Amino acid sequence: MESLQVVKAIRKIVRAIDLRSREVSRLTGLTIPQIVVLQGIRDLGQVTTKALSDNADLSSATVVTILDKLEEKGLIERYRSVSDRRIVHARLTEKGATVASNLPGLLHDEFEKKFASLDSGERKQLVSAIEQIAEMMNAHKLDAVPFLMTGKFPD
Repeated sequence: MESLQVVKAIRKIVRAIDLRSREVSRLTGLTIPQIVVLQGIRDLGQVTTKALSDNADLSSATVVTILDKLEEKGLIERYRSVSDRRIVHARLTEKGATVASNLPGLLHDEFEKKFASLDSGERKQLVSAIEQIAEMMNAHKLDAVPFLMTGKFPD
């Protein structure tokens, strides 16, 4: 019976995340995976595909596809390393930096406020429990970014 309660709670979470994903995509014109990669470039600076892949828990192939889309939108640019021509770096364009600095939160403001109001120990406990559930579901074997998408996953 407890496992049924877990399923119901997860379904509610998935539904809430799906609604927020659609809202964020509508507001920004970007998919959640694109936002996560854009934020990764913002946070990491001039970065390789491998580093972005590790940061976002996505395959390198998925990151390359996302970078293609971000480059088409004029948000990032890619260039080859001076020291090793095999290595390609990505960096934000001026437009990309502006967009990245104005992105809405991926979770609702209400969640962010409630989560922030918990003491550090409670936050760590919740994060640990969610990570344990993900591990039990073998979710660690999946690309992580579409975590905010259900149904069809556009790039």
